[in-house]
Formats: sequence, C-alpha cells, structure tokens
Amino acid sequence: MQPMIRVENLTKRFAGLTALKGVSFEVKRGEIVGFLGPNGAGKSTTMRILTGFLPATAGRVAVSGVDVFEDSLEVRRHIGYMPENNPLYVDMRVREYLKFRAKLKDVGRADRKERIDDVLEMCGITDVCHRIIGQLSKGYRQRVGLADALLGEPDLLILDEPTIGLDPVQVRQVRQLIRDLGKQHTILLSTHILSEVEMTCNRVIIIHRGKVLVSSTLANLIKPTIEVEVRGGPRDAVQAALRSVPGVASVRMEACDDERVRCVLHPKPEADPTEEIFETVMRSGWKLRELSRSRTSLEDIFVQITREEDEAEEDRLDQRRSLLR
Repeated sequence: MQPMIRVENLTKRFAGLTALKGVSFEVKRGEIVGFLGPNGAGKSTTMRILTGFLPATAGRVAVSGVDVFEDSLEVRRHIGYMPENNPLYVDMRVREYLKFRAKLKDVGRADRKERIDDVLEMCGITDVCHRIIGQLSKGYRQRVGLADALLGEPDLLILDEPTIGLDPVQVRQVRQLIRDLGKQHTILLSTHILSEVEMTCNRVIIIHRGKVLVSSTLANLIKPTIEVEVRGGPRDAVQAALRSVPGVASVRMEACDDERVRCVLHPKPEADPTEEIFETVMRSGWKLRELSRSRTSLEDIFVQITREEDEAEEDRLDQRRSLLR
C-alpha cells in the first residue's frame, strides 16, 4: 500500500544555514507518528515543506501519492494542518470562524453546515460555538484549531505542538481527542512532551541537526529491563548463569566488586523471565540482593540519541579544526 507520506533526501538551505540534510522517512496510512527533536532540529521546517508553505532546496516529498512540489494545491486538500502558534481570528465567534474557513477550503455550500456541526462535536466545542474566540481558554482555542484542521475531511493531520501551554486537565483532553482522531486519520504529531508521545503514538521519528536519527516503533525502542544484584558469586559465573535463563536476550555488567555483581538484563520480546532468574540464583547458592523490572522511558532514549549525535558532531568539528592547523 502506498504510504501517506514519503520523504526522500529532503534538503533545505537558508542563508548561511542548512536546516535539513538529506532527510528521508515514510508514514503509513492509519499511523499516529511522533515527530521529535530538540529546538532547531528541523521539525517545523519539515512540516512547512510537507504542507506546501515552504519550498525545498532539494529532494522529493509526496503526500497520498501526490508530489508536493508539482501539485501543492492538491496536496493541501489531503492535509489538515495545525501550526504551533495556532493562528485564529480572535474577534470572530467560533461558528463564524469555522464557516469562513470552510469557504476557503472549498467545502460545498450544501455540506458546509453539517460539516461544521460534525467538527464542533468531534472536538467538543459545540457548547461554545457562539462565543468569541478571544474569550475562550487556551484549551478551547486549541480545540478550535483542531476543528479548523478537520474541516476539509483530510486524510492526514499535521499537528505542531498541539498541547503547548495547556494545563494538565486540558492536555489529557487533547490527548484523548488525538487518539480518537487517529482512528480515522493518519497523524504526524510534533511535541516536546515525550510522555504524550508514549501514550498517543505508534511510532516515532527523531530528527536532530537536520538529520533523521531514528525511525522506529515505540515497541522496538522502549524495551523492559531487569536489574539483578547478586552477592557471593564470581562475575563470569553470574553472567553465564543469567545468560542461560530462557527468555533472556542479553546481559550487561553494571558493577562488580568483592561484595556484589550487578547486571542489567534485556528480556526477549513478550518474555518475563523474572521467576526463572530468581530460581537460577537460588539454585546457585548466591544471595539475591535485588531483582527489579523496569522500563526505559522515551525521554531517556531521546536524550541518549541526541547527546551521542552532539558528541559525534563535536568530534567531526575537532577533526576539521586539526586539518586546518
């Protein structure tokens, strides 16, 4: 099946700056994908190119099989875009604003009222449809922005920081709304709140310094770990015994001294070898000081990946400086 988004070797140069350096990725139909990166990584630039608001320097972008650079108008018919600053006409009433936007999006006169009623209900703003937008809370204004993005019945929703500036209750409401929308739409979601991505998205793309570092499902990225601390066993014997446990994929030594051996284990997919680990240690006659199961967070992975790229970039700069001396 043709992907909803296909980006190939996308490059964008501004004066004195290369914002995107050969970015490539795909988003399948029906996915909710988190598009992540530090400030200045190239996320908003990529989104603006996807939506036809910004030209690329090189590369190819297709949405629903339509080339963004050859037929930008047709691509926009497939996309509902909610930018970070969510620009709304704050002096207009909600229904009045959506009617104005529906006309701009070529929603037919006969279908216009029904479509506006649908998006008002979907986004939970029917009860404020006659209120002036500028008098609404930040959470309700975000919902109006989402309703606007949905008016044209797009195949793809591109949401740039949809929960920025919201309180915890509003964040939860918008998160649930995005989940519900994901049942009918493909969603590309950019946010700095990584816990939201864990609870909302199927897959993540991490971009940093204008390059894609990771494109993977959350299940592949966020894997459980088991921490084991044993006293009374030689290092090699402990490692060998733990590796032999069914369901253990790998064993990494964390610490070792005269008193203890500490390891971190990665279980195989769908396996929980906790009981077998306990029994193995007991059979070996060692003392078990700790046996705990935890889960690496997306935040930990994000920090590690971007830090490694920063260090690699610093090494590359040092090499260039040494060549110029």
